[in-house]
Amino acid sequence: MSEGLIFDIKKYSVNDGPGIRTTVFFKGCPLRCPWCHNPEGQSFLQEIMLRPARCIAGCRECLAACAPSALTMTEDSLALDKLKCDLCGRCAAVCPAGAIEIVGRKLDADDVVAEIEKDRVFYEESGGGVTFSGGEPLAQADFLAGILDACRARGLHTTVDTCGYAPPEAVSLVAGRADLFLFDLKVMDEKKHDDLTGQPNGVILENLRRLVHLRQRVAIRLPLIAGVNDDEANLRATAAFLRALGTVTDISLLPYHGLGRDKYRGLRKKIPVAGLATPPSERLAKIKRDLESQGFRVCLGE
Repeated sequence: MSEGLIFDIKKYSVNDGPGIRTTVFFKGCPLRCPWCHNPEGQSFLQEIMLRPARCIAGCRECLAACAPSALTMTEDSLALDKLKCDLCGRCAAVCPAGAIEIVGRKLDADDVVAEIEKDRVFYEESGGGVTFSGGEPLAQADFLAGILDACRARGLHTTVDTCGYAPPEAVSLVAGRADLFLFDLKVMDEKKHDDLTGQPNGVILENLRRLVHLRQRVAIRLPLIAGVNDDEANLRATAAFLRALGTVTDISLLPYHGLGRDKYRGLRKKIPVAGLATPPSERLAKIKRDLESQGFRVCLGE
């Protein structure tokens, strides 16, 4: 599979693996986490995102370019009729302020690798490389595997950031091709995981076991949302599961932030849950200490 759907390529990333990295965001995810900060990565289809705050009043270039008349200008905002929109992209092309974006573009593996190669000097100086995130990169496993092979042939360090919900064949295909897996663990209780994300976690936990069995290097990421998954019972169960794996020792704690809210509005999607919050700093510090006391190397992220 030489072509895939990407929604962003972010340069100079320092939070997605070691060193300075380029992060390639794959479009499409099987989970619907209410705290997701990349909702534009959830759908497996191209979408249109509006940023009305950037709109230049009186410009109206997008309205003139929109053949199906899917865009209208109200008194205080730009509005889109999704049923009329054909995602042609002409409105985004003529907008001088970046108030309209077509989210998702089809690229072939060679295009992605060429973009990655542009920042090789930063990787070499910092011990960095490229990270594949999303969305869920394992949902496009053949495309991902092809890019990983090309990166390995060029001596580039590769990291796959995954939610873990994927067919076992996809995990086996990618295992051995990547240098590092960043693996999300959200909630250990299966029913609660299903209620929160739309999927049970049995497949996720089994895929983590599979990666460990295949001797892959894995670091764990724990998103922490106050009152959702920062309770002692969930954290004890998480630590016990990881200890039983034997070889997973690195954990990053990722406190919730609300940066995805404006993206939901721009996509004309309802924010799944109101009132999500970051755990207090003292709670985060205690979680870090407790995990470190059990032998884990813990990093508190942004």
